[in-house]
Amino acid sequence: MKKGRLIAFFLFVLLIGTGLGYFTKPAANNITLGLDLQGGFEVLYDVQPVKKGDKITKDVLVSTVEALNRRANVLGVSEPNIQIEGNNRIRVQLAGVTNQNRAREILATEAQLSFRDTNDKELLNGSDLVENGAKQTYDAKTNEPIVSIKLKDADKFGEVTKKVMKMAPNNQLVIWMDYEKGDSFKKEVQKEHPKYVSAPNVSQELNTTDVTIEGQFTVQEAKDLASILNAGALPVKLTEKYSTSVGAQFGQQALHDTVFAGIVGIAIIFLFMLFYYRLPGLIAVITLSVYIYITLQIFDWMNAVLTLPGIAALILGVGMAVDANIITYERIKEELKLGKSVRSAFRSGNRRSFATIFDANITTIIAAVVLFIFGTSSVKGFATMLILSILTSFITAVFLSRFLLSLLVESRWLDRKKGWFGVNKKHIMDIQDTDENTEPHTPFQKWDFTSKRKYFFIFSSAVTIAGIIILLVFKLNLGIDFASGARIEVQSDHKLTTEQVEKDFESLGMDPDTVVLSGEKSNIGVARFVGVPDKETIAKVKTYFKDKYGSEPNVST
Repeated sequence: MKKGRLIAFFLFVLLIGTGLGYFTKPAANNITLGLDLQGGFEVLYDVQPVKKGDKITKDVLVSTVEALNRRANVLGVSEPNIQIEGNNRIRVQLAGVTNQNRAREILATEAQLSFRDTNDKELLNGSDLVENGAKQTYDAKTNEPIVSIKLKDADKFGEVTKKVMKMAPNNQLVIWMDYEKGDSFKKEVQKEHPKYVSAPNVSQELNTTDVTIEGQFTVQEAKDLASILNAGALPVKLTEKYSTSVGAQFGQQALHDTVFAGIVGIAIIFLFMLFYYRLPGLIAVITLSVYIYITLQIFDWMNAVLTLPGIAALILGVGMAVDANIITYERIKEELKLGKSVRSAFRSGNRRSFATIFDANITTIIAAVVLFIFGTSSVKGFATMLILSILTSFITAVFLSRFLLSLLVESRWLDRKKGWFGVNKKHIMDIQDTDENTEPHTPFQKWDFTSKRKYFFIFSSAVTIAGIIILLVFKLNLGIDFASGARIEVQSDHKLTTEQVEKDFESLGMDPDTVVLSGEKSNIGVARFVGVPDKETIAKVKTYFKDKYGSEPNVST
């Protein structure tokens, strides 16, 4: 029976090692990465009614989310993350989007198509179109890309063209996308790039349902217009309140650096446990490896998105799992120092440490639940991974660790090997010289901390008061998500200078408030702006820096 427990221990360890080696990599590869790890685009929209007097209801928000999902499909995003926040906000996350300028345009375009005369009077609108009737084709004469649409009523279109024809010489049928009050054909026609899509002359009455839209499109622009029309007009107006975009190269570097840092951190923890706790430390290494695998596997099953805060929560969970092991092992070491047998110390240490471990995990879960309920976006992701990590670490660090150690202890193989628990033999007392009030040996037992308590209280109070004063005088350095503004992060293959980055932005007509260089080679420039640049300016910034430095910048507004 004793030998059987020892054999069972080695079989379990072999089984765990084989399972981890076989399943961990597929589980990690299957996890969907967030936009901060693979690049992408995130925007928070404020939802407003198109017509004055309309109300934003839950049904309106749901239909808007459905419309945005159809538009995300146009972009080729397989797993868009679109969530309703509060009563009038929608957050859209599109990881892996290659052309973020195009993504912003397609998402925010209301797709309110209208046909108007030169006096801006509406003659037809999107309700007159056949559903899914738009497609990108080519002009038979010029071979230019065009968009063909199908109307519901040929007679109605005939009446419209007849009316416009009689308005000669102003007989243009002006086709608008997202016409707004105040827009004017007479003003726009003088511009090099007018807001309207096209304005063909009408010289005859056309009784047809097949209509083409010409507008000097590229093939991609024509395809996008057709797709947006088929996806349907948005029932609301969307206003950007916050947006962030991460270049693919930035995302890959963030993933590489974070994973590397995590591996180094966990390796240091493993080495510490092995050095300080010997055999129990080895069991802790085994159970921590199981914890990491189970957490990644469950995250994969949940179809959750892994972000930088999620990885931080995973590493934090490793720390909590180690904490549970340390509490247990220190209790066992204390019992061994009092002269108890290995079996007795193991049972007593487990019993006395459980309440402490349970309390620590419960309080952290409460904090994580609060973060999940009240947090948004990446905060929710952090909270989700933290809750999962705590539950998994509790199971592995408490139950699996104790189960494996119990197999060795109950086999009686460790009865004369107290040193394998990291206990110095000269610190082990004779059990006959101890009672329930005896304190085990500690490195600090010669220090009388309580007699110096006044000094510690004075020092703690002084640091606290100084901290409060510093906060009141200098205040916190708030990020743009709390203070508003814009943050643009530029990356280059070579060393940058502050003057160079400032000149780059000045050439774009932008005046950065501050420019800070970072990175090992000072190849990353971070510019902060007071105020938020418009969509057109952001598009120019992305194109400019990608062409100049070969990497699309990160932009947060």
